[in-house]
Amino acid sequence: MLAGLVVSRSATAQESPASEEASAESLRFPGDPTDHNVIYQLNKSSEKYHDAVLFSVGEMLRKYNDNITIVVTAFGPGIHLLGKIPDRPVSEKNMQSVKSLASYGVKFHACGNTMESLGWSKDDLYDFAEVVQVGAADLLEHQEKGFAYISL
Repeated sequence: MLAGLVVSRSATAQESPASEEASAESLRFPGDPTDHNVIYQLNKSSEKYHDAVLFSVGEMLRKYNDNITIVVTAFGPGIHLLGKIPDRPVSEKNMQSVKSLASYGVKFHACGNTMESLGWSKDDLYDFAEVVQVGAADLLEHQEKGFAYISL
């Protein structure tokens, strides 16, 4: 068993730099900081817009696996995507996508100001959604921490 491990390590050492990088990534432990950090703005209510944002988030997960931190900040009409019973139309497909992405570690933030204007409380949101006081400030603060900002 130990001999197999040694052979495996020496074989890895002879691989290309790209393979070494992939091996190093696989040694990342849960809770370690990620190399990639991105925040998405979600502020529109159209289904096509939701499709585009959620597809992009999914593609980032597929590309970077667990080496990316993704935050989606919803405010204005976009907040309905995080509502258990949205006041605007949200497709069942997109509701399921949000739940699935959250299960893979995507963080969803909901603007407290928007919630207040709708008369919503934390109970009106999916359990995984985190309330932030001001959605636009959330975008700014994450950018100040080095997060890339994406608005579709």
